[in-house]
Amino acid sequence: MAKKPTVYDVAEQAGVSIATVSRALRKPQSVRQTTRESIEAAIQLLGYVPSGSARSLAARRTGIIGLVLPNVDELETLGDFELMNHDTAEISVDRQVVGKIHRDSLYFDHVLRGCELESWSQGLSLMVSIGLGRGESDVNQLVHDMIGKVDGLIILARSVPDRLVESLYSRIPLVMVADAPIGGENKMDLVRVSNRKGMKTLVEHLVDAHQVSRFIYMAGPDDSPDNHKRYVGFQEGLAAKGISPESIPIYRGKFSRPTAKNITNDLIARGDLPQALVCANDQMALGALDALTQAGLHVPEDVIVTGFDGIEESDTSHPRLTTVRQPMVNLGRAAVSTVVKRIEHPDDPPYSTEMPVHVLLRESCEGPLGTV
Repeated sequence: MAKKPTVYDVAEQAGVSIATVSRALRKPQSVRQTTRESIEAAIQLLGYVPSGSARSLAARRTGIIGLVLPNVDELETLGDFELMNHDTAEISVDRQVVGKIHRDSLYFDHVLRGCELESWSQGLSLMVSIGLGRGESDVNQLVHDMIGKVDGLIILARSVPDRLVESLYSRIPLVMVADAPIGGENKMDLVRVSNRKGMKTLVEHLVDAHQVSRFIYMAGPDDSPDNHKRYVGFQEGLAAKGISPESIPIYRGKFSRPTAKNITNDLIARGDLPQALVCANDQMALGALDALTQAGLHVPEDVIVTGFDGIEESDTSHPRLTTVRQPMVNLGRAAVSTVVKRIEHPDDPPYSTEMPVHVLLRESCEGPLGTV
């Protein structure tokens, strides 16, 4: 096998110093165009491949950002995979199944996509790990393995135990998405959206425009900061309109479409449907729509249904789902931008970003709207 070309060979071929080659690879804009073109021509001629590990040692950076997620949508239905090699093609009739649970483009997918896009735009790589189904000791090991390979870390709330987050933020550039552990809001870098204001605005609209006084609230997991902020906004919206929040029944839908469907089926069977079923995320709202549709009930005539997040399926459901859209892709981009700022400016005070949301009024609340 021929000897691999080195940076010394590139420098000799281009007629420049090794330092100039290194600078052209790390910061091309800092090298004159003619010099850069000579170096690029030498690299192409020799087939030189820069050593990532060598550049990392020189720059004391890996060029990698770590991302820890609590879950990815498909994990909930992920089965065993068997690698097979069969040169075949099967054919079958794919009939529509009423009430079939489709895979949604969910919150975590969009945040992950935003992190990928911003990492790419900044010339960085993204390392992703998922905490679902692992015990606390396994998550601790997973995160400690990761931090030795990355320049900074993005953690979605509920992915990592709070005490581990507390021990990490002073050791590595770290950004929390959604919320920080209790007591950490003013000392950690934080990126989140206006969950409270979005839900409050939606509830006030339901009362003002549709005279809703009988609500049911479908909540997510108790340990979710998004769930907590949305419920606070729900309470504030009711109180602002003279409705006691304590009078409103709460059901634990766990941010799960099947769970919400089961809860709604039970409400239908008992004849306990409210005027408006307000769900803390779109998944649960879609589950409620599944149950109501199968029972032959009409939305919004029999009951108004609303969600939160603005996932893609909320715009294709029947009826389309009234929701509060949060900028999920931009949330991921903001998280990467923030961790890069922290890497470059380690002594800055904590960065805190709260991104706006948009209440989208659709047919599940407003009835027929027509087209534009």
